[in-house]
Amino acid sequence: MDTRTELPFEIRDYLRLDRMPHFLCPGCGHGIALRALLNAVHELGIDRDDLAVVSGIGCSGRLSAYIDANTVHATHGRPLAFATGLKLARPDLHVVVITGDGDCLAIGGNHLIHACRRNLDLTCLMLNNEVYGMTGGQASPTTAAARYTTTTPLGNHEPVFDACKLAEGAGASFVGREVTLQAPALKNLIREAIAHPGFAFVEVMSDCTEIYGRKNELGSSPEMVLRQKHDVRPESYGNAVERPFRPGPWRTGVLAKNERAEFGAAYRAHCRAHHGGGPGDV
Repeated sequence: MDTRTELPFEIRDYLRLDRMPHFLCPGCGHGIALRALLNAVHELGIDRDDLAVVSGIGCSGRLSAYIDANTVHATHGRPLAFATGLKLARPDLHVVVITGDGDCLAIGGNHLIHACRRNLDLTCLMLNNEVYGMTGGQASPTTAAARYTTTTPLGNHEPVFDACKLAEGAGASFVGREVTLQAPALKNLIREAIAHPGFAFVEVMSDCTEIYGRKNELGSSPEMVLRQKHDVRPESYGNAVERPFRPGPWRTGVLAKNERAEFGAAYRAHCRAHHGGGPGDV
C-alpha cells in the first residue's frame, strides 16, 4: 500500500510533472476523468508500482503518459488486447485501460466484446466525447444524430452506439456510466470498478469543447459541462423525455453487476490441473 494514502489526495503525487504542461484543450472532460481515476487509486491505496495503465490512440490515449506508474501506449484499438496479455502475465498488477469511443468501439470493438466475454480482471474506462478529437474531428460510433463533424458535413445520419448495453450483453460483470459533471460520483464509480473482481467497463461521458463543441455551436466549455445535467436520468426520474443535447437521457451509476468466474484465476487453475502450471505462476 502506498503510504501517501494517509495524506489528503494530491494529484501531483501521481503525475509525471516533467510531461507538463499537458496537451488537453481548455474545458476538455478528459482531465476530469484523469483526476477521478487517480483519486480512486489513492483511496484504494494502490501503490504506483502495482498499477499498470494501458491506453490506445486518441486524446484519451495520451493520458497514460502523464501517470507516474507502469504505463503502455498501445496501437489504435488494441489497448484491451495489450492489457489482456499483461494481466495474464502479471496477475498481481491492477490493470486499467483508458480508451476513447472511436478507439474502443470502432477499430477496437472486437477486442471489447471478447474482453467482456472472458471476464479477466481489468478495468476499462471509455472516455466518450462523441468524436475523433485528436485525428481530425471525424464522426465516431457515438456521435449524436444530426451533429456536424469533418466526415458528416450535412449532419450525422447514423444511429448512436450504446456501449454499456454492448458490454452488458457481451458478458461484462460490471458496467457503469457517469458524466464528468458529477466528479465525486465518477470517482466513486471508478473506485468500485477497480475493486470489482472481474472485467469492469465504465463509460465516462466527456466533452470535446474545441473540435466538436465549436463545430456544433454547443456553447462555451462551462455551458457544455452544465448541459450534462440534462443528459442523465436516475431511475427515480421515471419515464425518459427528449433532450436537446445527446440522445438519451442516459442512465448513470452502476448499470449491471454480477459475480462470475474471473478468467485469469480460472485459466491458471485449469492449467495447473492439466499441466502443473499456468500463465502468471511464479
